[in-house]
Amino acid sequence: MNKEIKKLKGANMDIDLTSDKSDIDWKQEICPWNKEENTKEHKCAIKNISICKYFCGIEYLDTVLCSYPNDNPLVSENAKDNE
Repeated sequence: MNKEIKKLKGANMDIDLTSDKSDIDWKQEICPWNKEENTKEHKCAIKNISICKYFCGIEYLDTVLCSYPNDNPLVSENAKDNE
């Protein structure tokens, strides 16, 4: 695994890691991008809408792989040019 990819636990496949729910039954880590900007704006992925440019996938069990603040090593150069 790339050393620049963080493992964020608690995704529970909503994979937003910014739940406003205070009554969730599992520990959910904070998105490092949101933490740095003191917001809840950034989401890892929203079904049928978008995927964060730092989102590197899911690892068993409910762990989001995140490259923030580094470039996503899984994104091709062609995709980066289209951002």
